Amino acid sequence: MLLDPNHLSALSAILRHGSFEAAAAELAVTPSAISQRIKALEDRVGAALINRGAPCSGTPAGLRIARHAEDIGLLEAKLARELTLDQSTGPARVRVAVPADVLATWFIEAMAQAEGLLFDLVVDDQDHSAEWLRRGEVSAAITVGGQPVAGCDPVALGDLRYLPTASPAFMRRWFADGVTARTLAVAPCLTFNRKDSLQRSWITAQTGQRISPPSHFLPTSHGFVEAAIAGIGWGMNPVSLVQDAIENGKLCPVLPNAPLDVPLTWQVVRVLAPSLAPLTAAIRRAVAASAEP
Repeated sequence: MLLDPNHLSALSAILRHGSFEAAAAELAVTPSAISQRIKALEDRVGAALINRGAPCSGTPAGLRIARHAEDIGLLEAKLARELTLDQSTGPARVRVAVPADVLATWFIEAMAQAEGLLFDLVVDDQDHSAEWLRRGEVSAAITVGGQPVAGCDPVALGDLRYLPTASPAFMRRWFADGVTARTLAVAPCLTFNRKDSLQRSWITAQTGQRISPPSHFLPTSHGFVEAAIAGIGWGMNPVSLVQDAIENGKLCPVLPNAPLDVPLTWQVVRVLAPSLAPLTAAIRRAVAASAEP
């Protein structure tokens, strides 16, 4: 089925911005023209593609077609590079699912090294980024573990090391009697969102018990560190984000020599792996640089 590129660009713009008006502004056409393009595309595929609302969102069919459009853009950009053609349409767009802690540590450096791409990042908890790939809503993702997603090429990236950290005052208040199953059950912890299982996984690894401590929900990696420094709770933080705070005494490990290593994998939809090879290389370099002392 051949789909009109103008119709596809209208769909993608609506999903990026959440409204017909903003899509029209990006594409320099009227909102009426955007509506006509979406109606024509919906008639062509025989399905609703947009959930009209504030903001607008994509139906499953709409999300799949929008990703198809981005995939086509990546393939065309690769062909243009190989044939040394002018890319008059501009850089290709790629939608990637990235855990928040990876974004806060080294992923931006990889973005900076990958020229000719516009990024549409989906930021989620590290245990759930693979679901975006399975649903076909992204072209690539940083996932946890080495289990490949069907139809994707995996690249092992090594471990992201987490340390359980808290402020000295928090340690004196909540762990004066030691870090035990009993004290961990009552000491407030920091949780990224309701999907985040890092703190509970660490507790289970240390105590052998499944404990759900009282939690603050704080969906920001850097805010996690600041909240720990402020004594709001203890939490699992990537080493690179807390190293300075530990060295200057603002934070300390909840337990010494008790890290949690989370294995990361870069996974790309197989048909797009050649097109995204420069990004894959940039990610490898950024990971290597982040591991240097």
